[in-house]
Amino acid sequence: MASLRAIIRGRQMCLKRYYTTGSKLIETTRDNDTGIDIISMSRAPVNSLNTELLGSLKKSLLEAKNSHSKGIILTSSLPTIFSAGIDILELHTTDKDRLRNYWHSLQDAWLTLYSMDIPTTAAINGSSPAGGCLLAISTEYRVFVQGKHSIGLNETQLGLIAPKWFREPYISLMGYRQADLALLRGSLFTPEKALEIGLVDELANDKTNAIEKCKNYILSFKKIPGLGRNLTKLEMRKDLIDWFKKNKEVDTENTLNILQLPKVQAGLKLYIEHLKQKQQ
Repeated sequence: MASLRAIIRGRQMCLKRYYTTGSKLIETTRDNDTGIDIISMSRAPVNSLNTELLGSLKKSLLEAKNSHSKGIILTSSLPTIFSAGIDILELHTTDKDRLRNYWHSLQDAWLTLYSMDIPTTAAINGSSPAGGCLLAISTEYRVFVQGKHSIGLNETQLGLIAPKWFREPYISLMGYRQADLALLRGSLFTPEKALEIGLVDELANDKTNAIEKCKNYILSFKKIPGLGRNLTKLEMRKDLIDWFKKNKEVDTENTLNILQLPKVQAGLKLYIEHLKQKQQ
């Protein structure tokens, strides 16, 4: 009986669960009062999305859903970075199998997040370019912390192209013409501008405030039947999800062909060298 009471007390506490692959990359915290899960990316220094982090993120999302989470808040445990996006070191290679494995891990993590039927939000507590922006816009509600940081799909600045599954959520939020110009220029937006163009839904003073606003959004569905809400969400996203599942391998091969171009690999090498110099 004593051990049973201990288990019950443990379930009544605010639970912390850690899912790791080799190191602590993701921390999930369950708020038992609301049933909401806060999933924090924890890969210092900038939450660059390598294969391990993407795998841990996918696993954490599925764990939250399978444990009957009322909703998910995606954020970062780093003070000024949400996610710097795709890990360029993963792309700087001519090993096609390695590139394919990495791209599949990115595709799978994205599809898991984008096709979640339960409420998903992003508490964007810092810089969020490229793949970081992709994660944020794949949730259904975004709160951006004010400060000297930015968000956007800036792939063209690296000589790359944002695939269809990056572009479509972007277009749906900003409108076609605005997204067209932003994608061509590789634009990054301040929190105020991101709110103005519809890329985010609210601004917050700090991370705590952003998380509270995300919770309020999730709790706003308390009186809405979950089945109807969740099926409506999936129906709204169905076209892109169906396209993606049908074209996953075509997307992979197209991306790999671009990444293996000598000019692209040379550009990635220069960018990596630039980052190394900044760190010195």
